Amino acid sequence: MELLMFYGFGLLALFAGVAMILSRQPVTSALLMILNMFCLSALYALLDAHLIAVLQLLVYAGAIMVLVLFVIMLLNLREKKGIITKHQASLQVVGVAAFGFFVMTVVSRLNTAALPKSKAASAGFGTVEAVGRILFTDYVLPFEIASVLLLAAIVGAVMLAKSKV
Repeated sequence: MELLMFYGFGLLALFAGVAMILSRQPVTSALLMILNMFCLSALYALLDAHLIAVLQLLVYAGAIMVLVLFVIMLLNLREKKGIITKHQASLQVVGVAAFGFFVMTVVSRLNTAALPKSKAASAGFGTVEAVGRILFTDYVLPFEIASVLLLAAIVGAVMLAKSKV
């Protein structure tokens, strides 16, 4: 039953990610990304990493995506209707070709590569102590850079929205 749930959430996350990329509406893309974050959280929970699952829900699906939705609504993005130019058509052809190449590469790698044996997780895997130790020792600089980058993006979006008014 767990394996069935794992594959179900994995497929739902995959479909939500593809639909997010293909969606032309920014709000729909953001909502599909939230669905993807929920599916990832369920996958973490099925892998017995409950802290990571809760953090995924609270931080990414909750806080970050709410900020993204606010920025999208603040910028008042709308779908542009019109004819498809030659440039857009050629970009679509290149995108389909790149996706086909990616699928062929993945299929060929799966056919030729032997999957390594999985190791059992360590005793403290996914606990608050283990995550805190790694986050605030080895990954403190990327953590701070990501927070400053998110802050700069939100401030920039607000400034762009104010200049249009």
